[in-house]
Amino acid sequence: MFSEVSVISLFLLTIFLIKIWPITPPKPSKNLPPSPQKLPIIGNLHQIGPSPHRKISYLARKHGPLMLLHLGKVPLLVASSADAARDILKTHDQIFSNRPNSSVANAIYDCKDIAFSAYGDYWRQMRSICVNHLLSSKKVQSFRDVREEEVFLMMERIREAKSVVNLSELFANFANDVICRVALGRKYEDGGKFKKVLEELGVLLGSFDVGEFVPWLYWIKFVNGMSGRVRGVARNIDEFLECVVREHIGQKGEGEKDFVDVLLELQRNERGGFVLDDTSIKALILDMFAAGSDTTFTLMEWTLSELIRHKKVMAKLKAELKRIAGCNSTIAEADLDKCQYLKAVIKETLRLHPPLPLLVPRESTHDAKLLGYDIAARTRVVINAWAIGRDPLLWEDAEEFIPERFLNTCIDFKGQFQFLPFGAGRRGCPGAAFALGAVELLLSNLVLGFEFALPGGERGEDLDMVEGDGLTIHRKFPLCAVPICES
Repeated sequence: MFSEVSVISLFLLTIFLIKIWPITPPKPSKNLPPSPQKLPIIGNLHQIGPSPHRKISYLARKHGPLMLLHLGKVPLLVASSADAARDILKTHDQIFSNRPNSSVANAIYDCKDIAFSAYGDYWRQMRSICVNHLLSSKKVQSFRDVREEEVFLMMERIREAKSVVNLSELFANFANDVICRVALGRKYEDGGKFKKVLEELGVLLGSFDVGEFVPWLYWIKFVNGMSGRVRGVARNIDEFLECVVREHIGQKGEGEKDFVDVLLELQRNERGGFVLDDTSIKALILDMFAAGSDTTFTLMEWTLSELIRHKKVMAKLKAELKRIAGCNSTIAEADLDKCQYLKAVIKETLRLHPPLPLLVPRESTHDAKLLGYDIAARTRVVINAWAIGRDPLLWEDAEEFIPERFLNTCIDFKGQFQFLPFGAGRRGCPGAAFALGAVELLLSNLVLGFEFALPGGERGEDLDMVEGDGLTIHRKFPLCAVPICES
């Protein structure tokens, strides 16, 4: 029998133990995706360098199609399979539709554009404006005359060339001129300065700011020059776009309205309580340039590069175009629906060379379950479209350029998670039709009108295909060739 003192002592001991070890249900253990070994403080940052889509793909082959990296204090989920992409972009699309913080994007108009703004009402309003007034099928069709005129001018420039032509530069100018005419109402001749600023912006957006991941190392960007480069790009972009907006405000509404005119009219009306301020207007114009011209230029550059490397594919495409053109010397836009092999060539290029290999990063807003793994809220997410496009489980001879794989197939740009050149879901690129219309028209006429030889007698199959740096992946070295007019 316990004495009264023993009972009291036992009672007090029990209360003491409860205070120290509260009786609460044990927390269920999290089933996290596999991760490579990380270093203290920096995590896996040392494993993400140049060509991150390739480095991440290599890690994913060891650790699986859903992999968790740790970039300093930031968890980064990497999806490298069609099933993982489907779970993120379809099953849990709303949870993964936010954008993570980006110091570079913040410096350029406070992330008030479509690409980097947070998911919510503001983003929906801005996206709706762009789709309805510039990127809808009806609007894209209405720009037909602009595309045809610019293709004609491009063909004339190449015919006048007497020797080696820098096709990368011509493609960039073509894409820039088209977007200038449809969005700004006219071309802006500035010696290519704005184009170079946009290229620098792309490189900066694809760079790692260590301070985003290890906050106490924020000072590094002031030492390595990144902060100054970002400020310079932001200043140059704003100076150009401010001039464009002021010029449109000074006009008296004569002629057909362009995209900037529409934005200014929406600003004056302020319908539905949505205020479109000056910063938002310039952010939208920048989006159209950065996305519209860059994607178009990149796709043309890689497609012609692959055609030069693969003579049989070039010959087969040329035969199709000659058959469709008949006695005409050019391909008209009305002919493009008949050019099925051309479309297959472009799709195959996008499979091997998606303009944004890792798409634009996302961030989860709530906890989620993906492929059986627990994903915490505020996890940064990238989808490796480059790796999915080269997955040998999805594509036969995945590393080979074989356009025939896209003939007689239902694989297209929407709803097919093994093929994601323009992303998918709510944050998928709304400008795919705009870019493809210009690319198809120009490439069809280039292939129909010219043969292309490499300088110095270099063989096509030896063409250098090294990638450059940046959010959008261009060729590291310009595509230069000698155009030979077809007789």
